[in-house]
Amino acid sequence: MSGRVHAVDLARSAALLGMALFHFTYDLEMFGHLPPGTAVSGGWRVLSIAVAGSFLVLAGVSLHLAHGHRLRPRAFLRRLAVIGAAAGLVTLGTRAMFPDSFVYFGILHSIAVASVIGLAFLRLPWAVTLAAALAVLALPRPLGPDWPWLDWTGLTATPRSSVDFEPLFPWLAPFLAGLALATLASRTGLWNRLRHPAPPGPALRALTWPGRHSLAIYLLHQPILIALVWAGTALSR
Repeated sequence: MSGRVHAVDLARSAALLGMALFHFTYDLEMFGHLPPGTAVSGGWRVLSIAVAGSFLVLAGVSLHLAHGHRLRPRAFLRRLAVIGAAAGLVTLGTRAMFPDSFVYFGILHSIAVASVIGLAFLRLPWAVTLAAALAVLALPRPLGPDWPWLDWTGLTATPRSSVDFEPLFPWLAPFLAGLALATLASRTGLWNRLRHPAPPGPALRALTWPGRHSLAIYLLHQPILIALVWAGTALSR
């Protein structure tokens, strides 16, 4: 049965909304409208973790939906190149703005590397993949030598400062969990029941639009939010 799984697009849209809300709070703090530390404490910290985890779970789900039945190497490599290029843009942009805490391994970097690792789990039983996710979570950290070039793994004791840091460990875990759950959903026929071959109605189309353009929104939302907060700050003086 062909058709798009709108539930996945809706989940991405919800994750994007949470991301925008968190980053708007972060930007308000950066411009002095909120007390220092607001965005990294309490409920806002929980929100940031939930949003990052959601993106990685959905990336694992998407890997299965795209390649679970048959790996399409060209499509996979094309998508990997797009994500890698976007991650590079984030690194370059944040290095210009925050030279001492730029993003050297953020959510896009983590998704790219996890996607490559995920290929090894595409044909494995869902329980094996879920067990691997739990093993990643249980892995003690720090682990191994404290070498700066290993900071991206999340296993070093003193990683470099970054405004957005989602290292491979433990963030590989939600990706593998998403892949495992998607594999289980295929076994139970859930995806076939959720697929909609007919075009969505206007309301559903509007709600799923962000989820269908998640990478572009991810790249553009922060410059737009920063510009809006900056303009509001300038006008209020």
